[in-house]
Amino acid sequence: RALSPRPAVAVRCQEGQLAVTVRRDLFGTGRPVRAAELSLGTASCPPLSPNPAQAFVTFVAALHECGSTLQVTPDSLIYKTTLFYRPSPSGNPLIVRTTPAEVPIECHYPRKSNVSSAAVHPTWAPFRSTVAAQEQLQFSLCLMDDEWSRERLSNGFQLGDSLRFQADVTSEGHVPLRLFVDQCVATASPDRSSSPRYAFIDLRGCLVDSRAEDTGSAFVSPRPRPESLRFLVDAFKFAGDAGNLLYISCHLRVSPAAQAPSPWNKACSFSKASGLWAPLEGTAAICSCCDTGSCPSPA
Repeated sequence: RALSPRPAVAVRCQEGQLAVTVRRDLFGTGRPVRAAELSLGTASCPPLSPNPAQAFVTFVAALHECGSTLQVTPDSLIYKTTLFYRPSPSGNPLIVRTTPAEVPIECHYPRKSNVSSAAVHPTWAPFRSTVAAQEQLQFSLCLMDDEWSRERLSNGFQLGDSLRFQADVTSEGHVPLRLFVDQCVATASPDRSSSPRYAFIDLRGCLVDSRAEDTGSAFVSPRPRPESLRFLVDAFKFAGDAGNLLYISCHLRVSPAAQAPSPWNKACSFSKASGLWAPLEGTAAICSCCDTGSCPSPA
């Protein structure tokens, strides 16, 4: 039998929803299944109003609907659901001509992204056995004006100025997310591994530049919203460098907003008034590794 040019089940993972397309000839036998025998998830969500003349049946659901589950790994948010085929009993109760089927479906959204200027553009790629697709969340990092009301038009600064950064992630349709900045590195060239190199945020969320004398660098409290993070960094340049350009690259990451802050999910600034590290959220204990330099990674 010639293979169909389209898969029996295809999935598209979008920003806040998934779309599942099912070929009516699900098993490739020439006998179409009925739309009423197909459902999505443990909540048995029905397909969109089917057109009997079409060769496909379509489901569209928000990521958290239809009984889907969320799995959080160190690198990804994975939404899982199942396409069910439950055939109606045949007219003769003694025989069976069809068998039920279950097709696992997954949508993978990476929790991590490197951002230096423009947002990361999403892509998706379907798989056949466990039907899955992947889309990157949209991260952005901007220099803001003095009122934090809009993106700063100029990227020129004088020593003594403060750089106002705002990091964001698009999370519409997901379970609520909280954004963190694990590391920000300044270099004199576009290569973030080049020398000289200064990591002013490091150790999974420690704003180490706030520890330096005569700086007002700090994370800004409160957040505008969980999926947004603001921080101030006093302007600087590399000693002995005749150039006037700095290249800044930051590593952004998200976790579910309901997940408690921890030594690996934190935003910590050094308070010169108290002489202690202070977290944007959570207890001071989560910042203790900012001084020891041994901040753990998640298990």
